[in-house]
Amino acid sequence: MKIIPVPCLEDNYSYLIIDEISNEAAAVDPVEPEKVLRICQEIGCQLKIILTTHHHWDHAGGNEKMKELVPGITVYGGSLDNVKGCTNKLENGDKLLLSNDISILALHTPCHTNGHISYYVTGKADEVPAVFTGDTLFIAGCGKFFEGTAEQMYRSLCVTLGSLPKPTWVYCGHEYTVSNLLFAQTVEPENTKLAQKLAWANQQRQSGLPTVPSTIEEEWETNPFMRAELPEMQEKVGCKSAVEAIQKIRNQKDNWRR
Repeated sequence: MKIIPVPCLEDNYSYLIIDEISNEAAAVDPVEPEKVLRICQEIGCQLKIILTTHHHWDHAGGNEKMKELVPGITVYGGSLDNVKGCTNKLENGDKLLLSNDISILALHTPCHTNGHISYYVTGKADEVPAVFTGDTLFIAGCGKFFEGTAEQMYRSLCVTLGSLPKPTWVYCGHEYTVSNLLFAQTVEPENTKLAQKLAWANQQRQSGLPTVPSTIEEEWETNPFMRAELPEMQEKVGCKSAVEAIQKIRNQKDNWRR
């Protein structure tokens, strides 16, 4: 299994998930279809399916064009989201096969949108799995609560995604990492893991490289929204529950400026 990040628009990421044996591929949120298909052509893979995380234009806006360019392609999206171009609606726990060796599990991760889906992808037994989290989980951050509640974000981050194996690669929908880490330091300035990751992320960006992927383990160590589950973090922000702490940290982030 090979994963290729495809920078799109100003700070979005689309992704190609490729079976290197069969050369079959899935595209996650291909908002710039021509760019995604050009990469497919360059590496000689055949695009079979589209995985849409949620209905916002900068994620689903390329679906209709992709259907024109690849007639008959299957476009997946959450059953509770009005995903443009969707041909097959997914419920939590639905399983797909990209190829004989790569399977995809749909995880309902609502809050940013009601029907947001994250995609947990597994290959052969010796391969590290990956999860494509759209705008639910960012590196050191989370999406705005446009259509949901702090309770939903808590469950999406700390229960659904947080229960995945710690080595799981995390591929998110935007390049927000440096900004997210700078904010996280205002919440938890003594966290040395944050400082180390911020130094690394700055170096990546200065070199023109992406900061994806992260891992579930790194998010537990550096993401203030996931760390809101820790009693010490709740005490730090003056809250008595993870849900309350997530809401308070989100409010602070919404009003924070670099």
